[in-house]
Amino acid sequence: MTATCPNGHQSASSDYCDTCGVPIPEGSETGGGQPSAEAGATPPGEPTALDLPKPQTCPNCGAENSATALFCEACGYDFTTGTMPRPPDATPAPASQPPAATQPATPVALEWVAELWGDPDWYAAQASEDPCPSPGLPVVIPLTQQSVLVGRPSVSRNITPDVDCSSDSGVSRRQAQLTTDGQRWWVEDLQSSNGTYVGPASGPLPDAPVPPGQRRELGDDDRVYMGTWTRLVVRRATPEEQAGASS
Repeated sequence: MTATCPNGHQSASSDYCDTCGVPIPEGSETGGGQPSAEAGATPPGEPTALDLPKPQTCPNCGAENSATALFCEACGYDFTTGTMPRPPDATPAPASQPPAATQPATPVALEWVAELWGDPDWYAAQASEDPCPSPGLPVVIPLTQQSVLVGRPSVSRNITPDVDCSSDSGVSRRQAQLTTDGQRWWVEDLQSSNGTYVGPASGPLPDAPVPPGQRRELGDDDRVYMGTWTRLVVRRATPEEQAGASS
């Protein structure tokens, strides 16, 4: 005679399960030595609800993510290092409002800009079949936040990058994060599809991407490469650019 415990284990003992130790109710004995098919009982060896990993809630925006996620899918919060995608609001946003990453961050005076270039050399190194845009003047984007998202917009995922790289399909929706302390800038890859690379203008093209989740400080001569042809340069704004922003 064997008995089946409430967790579905077969036990030679009829009072306490000799597998998990829980008390066995009277009348749980079976005569064939095979597991009894109790209604609602979990078959032996199958994970129970208590065994399954619980989803983790993002402390920045409140969105639920899988237990193994490294970054919040909604706002980019880093679960490993606790790095915020941008400074959080002073008070939590109501549940009916969009995630915190879509809320305007605290603006700062225009002291820096980002230049987006189409780089023929980077394009040639990618061996892409997409046509490269003709070289021309860069797109200049004012950097007026302490934390800046670089990527391509997505209406369905509510992603609105501060540095919009829509023209380059090789750039991920959430490609990288730029952060500053007012004097220096760092770049962090957000687990992009094709990686984020940093190299000096005076040297060869970089061949090793920035490890995802690690911040890389940008030097005065550094360029950020991503996607199929995109080259990004962070520099101080000129007096004319500052005057244009304040007018």
